[in-house]
Amino acid sequence: MKTLLTTAVALALAGGAAFAESHAMDTVRLGTEGAYPPYNFIDDDGEVAGFEIELGNELCARAELTCEWVMNDWDSIIPNLVSGNYDVILAGMSITDERDEVIDFTQDYFPPTASAYLGASEDADWQGGVVAAQTATIQAAHVATGDAVLLEFATPEETVAAVRNGEADAVFADKDYLVPIAEASGGELVFVGDEVALGGGIGAGVRESDTELR
Repeated sequence: MKTLLTTAVALALAGGAAFAESHAMDTVRLGTEGAYPPYNFIDDDGEVAGFEIELGNELCARAELTCEWVMNDWDSIIPNLVSGNYDVILAGMSITDERDEVIDFTQDYFPPTASAYLGASEDADWQGGVVAAQTATIQAAHVATGDAVLLEFATPEETVAAVRNGEADAVFADKDYLVPIAEASGGELVFVGDEVALGGGIGAGVRESDTELR
């Protein structure tokens, strides 16, 4: 991740410096969910943390921008960007054609990663059973196109809890998010089925009118 962070920062410097020069007194508000480790989460001190927080803070420091973090639930994160509650989304958001019709994206700062199914046993029915996914995600959209019954939740923690309590046969999410959960389960939760490549990488989202900020 450090290599990717350095590359993303370097590529953003030219545009960021120009923006900073003309907006020296402005505050750029960065919106995130705070519930999707390792990208963004709340640490033991109650502070927002994660790869994207480090990335956002470093971009702001190098571009000499004053930035502040704004927490927002995932299911309204795009509408609240459009309505002006913050200026940038840094929240593990995959670049898709559907989202690009509503907002603009930077280049991807993290390449496309695999999505995976996690169940309570190796024979969990991830193809035709009940599959949990976070609402308004590319994973939920993918499940909806198949034979499984989609069970949507507002937060990623709830999708995993649905598998633990037997409400769902499997959860479908970014494998990066699921790996530490599987490892910490002591064999209670296992990967099933095939990995799936979705989306065009993770990028920062901005309003379509904010071309200079982008």
